[in-house]
Amino acid sequence: MGIIKKTFYAGFLTGASVLGYLGATTTIDSPLPRDDPLFRSKSFTKYNVYRNASTQDICVKRVPLEKIKPELLQKEGALALEFCRGVWGGLGYRFQRSYLARKYKSAETASQLWSVEQLSQSDYEPGTILTDHFEVVEKTPTEIVVRCGDTPRNQGNRPSDGLFVISATIDEKHGEAVLGLKSCFFNSERKVEGIQGPMPGFIEELHRWYSRLLMVSGASRVTR
Repeated sequence: MGIIKKTFYAGFLTGASVLGYLGATTTIDSPLPRDDPLFRSKSFTKYNVYRNASTQDICVKRVPLEKIKPELLQKEGALALEFCRGVWGGLGYRFQRSYLARKYKSAETASQLWSVEQLSQSDYEPGTILTDHFEVVEKTPTEIVVRCGDTPRNQGNRPSDGLFVISATIDEKHGEAVLGLKSCFFNSERKVEGIQGPMPGFIEELHRWYSRLLMVSGASRVTR
């Protein structure tokens, strides 16, 4: 019993330490401002056809420029791309990647990105599909926009739909790289009345902690 108790407390303290670190090194803002550029983007206009209410948030991590790998600051778009590679190819996504691979990887989906190596090396051009759950729909030097919520094999409207924006910009005034993970989930299948997004409160909270985990995992790819 003593060993079990010690193991329990060790696991509890480790989990608490991880959550404490994630919470201390990242910030979450929700909802997004009404004038957020996402709401004027072609992807939001295209996919949220009924303009339904959405569950929205953004996870941000600010990193001093001296901690960013220098080569990522020398070429336009390099920082956002490498951050994106870190999000999908890093430790934060490993469990979900493995789960989706076991469930959906087949001859039909073999051309998608599945392995850690593929996810860590892709250029994430529009049309790229990840683990039968995400599809790149827009790419700029500072943002990569991914559609989520259902298999990309379903290109139509969906009861579970959304956009995930992976971004990296430079704040010259404060000498920092600003890394962002913006989420927006909605029902695109039919008109839904009301102002509440589709995600229950407890699921929304879990999602936010998952965003923090993906953020820290992705950030480790671009720092030295």
